[in-house]
Amino acid sequence: MSIKAVVFDAYGTLYDIQSVADVTEDAFPGYGEIITQVWRIKQLEYTWLRSLMRRYQDFDAVTRDSLVYTLRVLGLAYEKDAFERVIEKYLHLDLYPDATDALTALRPRKLAILSNGSPDMLNALVRNSGLDRLLDATISIDAKKIFKPSPAAYELIGEVLGTAPDEVLFVSSNPWDVAGAKSFGLNVAWIERVTPEAMALACVENELVAPLTMFKAIRTQMDELGFAPDHSVRSLSELPSII
Repeated sequence: MSIKAVVFDAYGTLYDIQSVADVTEDAFPGYGEIITQVWRIKQLEYTWLRSLMRRYQDFDAVTRDSLVYTLRVLGLAYEKDAFERVIEKYLHLDLYPDATDALTALRPRKLAILSNGSPDMLNALVRNSGLDRLLDATISIDAKKIFKPSPAAYELIGEVLGTAPDEVLFVSSNPWDVAGAKSFGLNVAWIERVTPEAMALACVENELVAPLTMFKAIRTQMDELGFAPDHSVRSLSELPSII
């Protein structure tokens, strides 16, 4: 295939969303893991619900609303400063260790992010992590006012980069995003960080399934939607070898 551009999802693909756990634990001792998992699950649900209801609010609002929900259902009172400290972590998420080297190796192809994140959130995150030096574009779905996996969101790739779908390799660790991108007609690589074997083992090792294990069961395994990725790799560092 003649790939002219490689486009990445941000949250969970280039950036480790689980890195918020230290901040949530510091703000709410003993609740860090459950907050982190419920928050992310509701954050994603709110993007899909708002898209279906045609009641768009940007990802900053969705992220705040889903955290409010999480703290409420867990019965946790909070001060404004603690809340803002947790939210602030989304501007400083940890970059996966192999991300910078992988992007560097994919040059001279165009490199971009397509994310549900709002422009301010994404621009700050990319700048704080140093990826702004490698990316040709940071694309937010805010321009379309509808979240991935809507086809309208993936249209932004061609509009911004001037590429046809078959000239793009889209990279995501999120199965729902993989399905959406493949349905749209992009070449797709799935970063499969949790194998089915590891997932099954994690579920039987303990009588009580941990919140992180439950999250992985819900959000890290390929969905039954009829769309499979073109490539499945375990890490970002494997991407140069498949192009």
